Amino acid sequence: MKRRSLPVAAALAATAALLLTACGGGDDKSGDNDKIAGADQGSKKPTKSAEPAGASEDSPDGVDVSLPKDMNLVFDWEKPKAKNEAAAMDDAANYLRAIYKGVHERTAEDAAVTAYSTGDGLHYAQVQIGDRLDGDWTATGTRRFYDVSTRSTPNGKSVEVGFCSDATKFYGKEVKTGKVLKTEPSPRDFSHFKIIMVQFPTSDSLWQASKVFVEEKAAKCQ
Repeated sequence: MKRRSLPVAAALAATAALLLTACGGGDDKSGDNDKIAGADQGSKKPTKSAEPAGASEDSPDGVDVSLPKDMNLVFDWEKPKAKNEAAAMDDAANYLRAIYKGVHERTAEDAAVTAYSTGDGLHYAQVQIGDRLDGDWTATGTRRFYDVSTRSTPNGKSVEVGFCSDATKFYGKEVKTGKVLKTEPSPRDFSHFKIIMVQFPTSDSLWQASKVFVEEKAAKCQ
């Protein structure tokens, strides 16, 4: 996937939502196989600045994933009974929060990004944030995530978290002018995600996104 400078028309079309294009994961091929695609992706230790340090009301891992009031992510999810799947689901949500925090803070190196992602998941996050930095815009409004599902590998160290996204009320916003780039609702606003979460080697509670697969204009989410 090409990272730098989206053409103006493409950039404006993309402002209705973030995270629409799969990066580092290729095509979405994880759907019907018993083996979770990307589950062998190892987890890497976060940088020193990303290590949990002190309590945070935003994340039990102690990592700040707070967002501005006009950037609202709604996770309409029911937690599974399996402890590892519930923990992976929580940190999949934190991964998405971390990406938007990076967009808001204008950096792809935010501590939350490096805490909740590794490998291709980290690359994906940095590309998504970088494209918004290049376009000099952020995001505003409400984005809803729903219809979540989870499945784990036999050893419980990797969990696939799948879910839908509705960005019909989520827009791009120019950083310099504050102008909200509203768009009419369209199939492009609906995406289906599959994020492969891997357990951090020295923690039972911290999970990191290692692979991201995205289906754009997902009919099953509309």
